[in-house]
Amino acid sequence: MANKYQAPPTSVVCTNLLLLLVLLPLFASPSPLSQLSRGSSLSVEDAADTFLVSQDNSFSCGFYKVGSNAYAFSVWFSSSNGRTVAWTANRDRPVNGRRSRIAFRKDGSVVLADADDAVVWSTDTGPSPSADRLRLRDTGNLVVEDRDGEILWQSFDTPTDTLLPTQPITKNVRLVSSVSEGAAASGYYSFYFDSDNVLRLIYDGPDISSIYWPNPDYTVYQNGRTNYNSSRYGVLDDEGQFLASDRLAFSASDTGPGTRRRLTLDYDGNLRLYSLTHDGHWLVTWVALPKLCDVHGLCGRNGICVYTPRTRCSCPPGYEMANASDWNEGCRRKTDMGCGGDDHPRRVKFLRLPDTDFWGFDLNYTPSVSFKRCGNLCRGDCSCEAFTYRTGTGNCYTKSALFNGKSSSSTNSNVYLKVLRQAEVANVSQAYKPVCNATENEPGVGSPAVRYRARFNWSYLYWFVSAFFLVEVLFISVGWWFMFRKGKKPTAVEEGYMMISSQFKKFTYRELEKATENFRHELGRGGSGAVYKGVLDDERVVAVKRLVDVTQGEEEFWAEVSVIGKINHMNLVRMWGFCSQRSHRLLVSEYVENGSLDKILFDGNAAASAPLGWKERFKIAVGVAKGLFYLHHECLEWVIHCDVKPENILLDRDFEPKIADFGLAKLLKRGGGAGPEYLSRIRGTRGYIAPEWALNLPITGKVDVYSYGVVLLEMVRGSRVSNWATDWVDTEEVEMVMGKLCLALKEKLAEKEDESWVRNLVDSRLNGQFDLEQATLIVEIAVACLEEERSRRPTMDSVVRMLLSYDYKSKELHEENLVCV
Repeated sequence: MANKYQAPPTSVVCTNLLLLLVLLPLFASPSPLSQLSRGSSLSVEDAADTFLVSQDNSFSCGFYKVGSNAYAFSVWFSSSNGRTVAWTANRDRPVNGRRSRIAFRKDGSVVLADADDAVVWSTDTGPSPSADRLRLRDTGNLVVEDRDGEILWQSFDTPTDTLLPTQPITKNVRLVSSVSEGAAASGYYSFYFDSDNVLRLIYDGPDISSIYWPNPDYTVYQNGRTNYNSSRYGVLDDEGQFLASDRLAFSASDTGPGTRRRLTLDYDGNLRLYSLTHDGHWLVTWVALPKLCDVHGLCGRNGICVYTPRTRCSCPPGYEMANASDWNEGCRRKTDMGCGGDDHPRRVKFLRLPDTDFWGFDLNYTPSVSFKRCGNLCRGDCSCEAFTYRTGTGNCYTKSALFNGKSSSSTNSNVYLKVLRQAEVANVSQAYKPVCNATENEPGVGSPAVRYRARFNWSYLYWFVSAFFLVEVLFISVGWWFMFRKGKKPTAVEEGYMMISSQFKKFTYRELEKATENFRHELGRGGSGAVYKGVLDDERVVAVKRLVDVTQGEEEFWAEVSVIGKINHMNLVRMWGFCSQRSHRLLVSEYVENGSLDKILFDGNAAASAPLGWKERFKIAVGVAKGLFYLHHECLEWVIHCDVKPENILLDRDFEPKIADFGLAKLLKRGGGAGPEYLSRIRGTRGYIAPEWALNLPITGKVDVYSYGVVLLEMVRGSRVSNWATDWVDTEEVEMVMGKLCLALKEKLAEKEDESWVRNLVDSRLNGQFDLEQATLIVEIAVACLEEERSRRPTMDSVVRMLLSYDYKSKELHEENLVCV
C-alpha cells in the first residue's frame, strides 16, 4: 500500500528554519531584571549581555566579554556609544564563557563562580539573614539591600579605575588603571591617599615605583595641598565638582546638574574627568596632567617621551624597543656595556641628548663641581648609566637607572648618555624620530575620548546556532575536553596576567621542599625563623625563610606579603614569592653571595681574604642608608624595618649591601601589645633597640635610625658595641651603656683640635688604612642617630644627603676621555 505521508514543500521547511533562527535570540537570554532576589542565580549563558538595569536605565549590569572565552561581572553606562565600564568585580580573574554563574545565596552573600564551581569573587559580607535583594541604583552603585532599603554591601566601596558622582575615595580605597586600552586587567598606575594624607598618582611598575602627581619637585604646600588632615576623604558631586580633605579641588568645564560624569584613571596614567554628551560620546572636561610626558613610566625603562607634536615614545641612541608591541617594557641596549675591568673607563664615552632629562633615580648628587669632574664620577662607576649637568649651578646628577625620560624645548636640561666608544650610534637628531607610537589615540582636553567598538554581532549567533544543530554531539565533546583537559594552553588574557605576576608568585610547599632538598642547607637562623638555600626549577638560586609565630590567616598573610613583593630597590633583598599553605608560611627571596655583614665584619668570613676594608665599609654605610630611605620615604607603603642589625644586612659579590627581613614587622604583628619576652624576641635585637620600645611610645621610622647608628659604630670599630662600649664609659650597667657612650663621643667630637681619638676608635685590623675625614663623619652621623630623644635624630633622607655630599676623593680621569656630541 502506498505511503500517504507527503513531505512538506522545501519552501515551508526553509521558512520555518529561518523563523526559528530569527526568534531564537528572543529566548537566548531573559529580559533585564530590576533586582535579583535571595536564593536566585543566573549563568553566563543566561546573562551574557544585561540582566540588571537601574530604575532610570542609566546603568546596566551583567557579564562583560573581555576575551575569546573570558567574562567579567561588570556595571556599565547604558547610554554611551559602546560599553563604558564603571566597575568590575573580577577584574583580574575572568570566568569561563560557559557554566559560570552569579548567585545570591540564601545566607545573604553574592558569589561569582567559575565553570568548575570555584568561587572567583564574593561580597564577603558573611551570613546576613536580613539581606533581601541585589539591586543596581541610579547612581551606578550595585548594592545588597535589606527589606527596608538599607545597604549591607555596595560596589562603591571597591572601585576599579573609575569614580562616579557621590562615590567617595577614602583611606583604604584606590583607583587602579587598566593595563592597556580596552583591557580588563589591572595596570601599573594608582590614584590613592598616601600615608601623609595627600591624594597622589603613582606609577608602580615591575621595576620602579614613582610618584608623579602632584609635582614631586614641590612640597605639599607648594602644590596647594595640606597633609594636616586625618579624614582622607574626597568626592565628586553631581554638578562635576571634586573636593578632597587635602584641599585638592577641581571642576568640570561644563559644571552643572543633569550630566552623567565619571572620573577615570586611564591606562596611560592620566586622571581625567569625562562628561557624557547627548549623542553618547565622552568629552574630557578636566585632566590632571595636560602634558602627558609628565606621567612617569609611560615609555618604560630607558624610554623617552617626546612631543612630535603628538605624545610619542622613542628610544635613545644605541637602544631599541624591548618589545615592539608594548612600551611598558621600554628600551634595551643594542650592545652590552661589558662593565668591569680596569680598562672600562677608557672604553666608554658620552653622547649629549639635548633638552632631555630622566626624572629621579639619582645615583649621586654632587653640587658645585666642574663638568669634567661630573663626567668622571659617572665614567668610573659601573652602575652609572648617564649623568645630568646643570650649567651655572655646577650641580651634577649621576643616574643609576634611566626612567621617566622626556624631551621638549621646555625641559632646559641635557643628559649625557654612557655608550661604548666602538659602538656605531646614529646621529642624535635622527635618533629622536619616534620609532613607535605609545599614545596614538590619546584623548585630549575637550576632545572626544576613544570610542569603544560594539562587541557583539547577531550574525555570529545565527551561524553558531546553525552549526550547533548540525554538530551538536561533536561540539559538546570538544567543549568538554577543552574546558577540563590538564595543562590547557592559557588564553591571551590569561597569558597577560601570568606575565604581570611572573616576578612574584605563590609557591606550593612541595615546590619549596624540592628546591631546598627538604630544607637541608641552612644559611642561618633568627627570631623570626630559619633560612635555607634552594634552587628553583628555572635555576634561580634563592633563600627560603620559614617563618614562625605567624598568626595571620591565609588571606591576611597574602595581603601583607603582596605589599613586600612590590618593593624593589638595589639595596633591599628582592622578594621572588611566598608560600601560604595550611600552617606553612615561607618567603622566597634572592640569594646573596657573601652572606650577612656580621659574619664578615666580626668573624672574618672566608668570603673576605682580609678584614673588611674601609672603602667597603663606607660603601655599606651609604647603601644601607639608601635602602632605609627608600623604605621610609619612597616606598609604595611606608615600611619600618624594626630590626636593623648586621645579621639583616647581606652583601653581594661586590659588597653592595642589601637589607633583608624588611616588612616582617607587619607579618609578625610587631606593633601589637605584648609582654617583655615578646618585646625582646620579636621587636628587634638587644643592643639595637631604640629607647621608645621600652617606653611604649608610638613606633616611627626613627627606631630604624637608632639601630642604623649602632651599626655605623660597629662598622667603624669592627666589633659589637656591647663588647667595647664598656671600656669607654667605665660601667657594667648594660642598659646605661648606649646613653653614656653617646655622651662620651659627643664630648670627643667637640674637641675639634684633637682627632687622635678617632684613630684609636677605628678597627685596628685596618692598620691605619682608612679615611680619617670619612671616619669622623660616620661617627658624627652615628651619634646623631643615637639621640635618646627621637625628635633630635635625623631622618634617613638627611643621612643619605650627608653621606652623598661628601667628596669621595675618587681618581680624576683625563679630560680627553670625555667625549660629548
